[in-house]
Amino acid sequence: MMKRSRTLLRSAILGIIFIGIGVAIFNAFIKDTTVVKTGEPAPDFVLPMLDGETFQLSDYKGQGVVLNFWGSWCDPCEDEMPDLNRAYEAYKERGVTVIALNIGEPEVVVKPFRDQYQLDFPILMDRKKEISNNVYKIGPIPTTYFIDQHGTVQKKIVGGPMSEQTILENMKQIMPE
Repeated sequence: MMKRSRTLLRSAILGIIFIGIGVAIFNAFIKDTTVVKTGEPAPDFVLPMLDGETFQLSDYKGQGVVLNFWGSWCDPCEDEMPDLNRAYEAYKERGVTVIALNIGEPEVVVKPFRDQYQLDFPILMDRKKEISNNVYKIGPIPTTYFIDQHGTVQKKIVGGPMSEQTILENMKQIMPE
C-alpha cells in the first residue's frame, strides 16, 4: 500500500514537472510575445543615426516606413540588405523610406558594413538595445515592420531574408495615398 502511494505521488510530481516544461517551451518559442502587432500604432522612439543625427519615428508620419531590425552578424540580414537598398531607391520618391535599426553594435562594425553594401537608407544605432528589447521586444532577426502613413503597423515579417519582390509588394501597401 505504501509503495503504491509513493509511486502515485512520484507520478503526479513528474506530471506537474512535464506540464511546467511544456508551458515554458510554449511561452519561449511558440507564443507571440511581441508588443507591437499588426493593426496597432508603431511606438515612437528617438535614436542616434550612424551619421550622428537624431532620428524620431514620428517625424516620418505621412510617409510609409519600412523599419528593419538587424545585425551585421546575422546572415539573413546581410542577404536582404542589397534588396532593401534597391527597394528604397525605387520608393523613396513615392513617400516610402527604409530605416535600418542596428541592434547593439558599435559604429566601427556598422560603418564598414554600410560601405560594403553601399547602403543609402538611414541606419539607426540601438547601442543599448533599449528600443529592440524594451519597446518592440524583438526576438529573431531580421524583423521588419511595414508602417503606413498614419503610423500603423500594416505587416510584420520575422526571419528572412525577404526577397526584393516581397519588400516591394509590402512597400506598395504602405505607400501614401
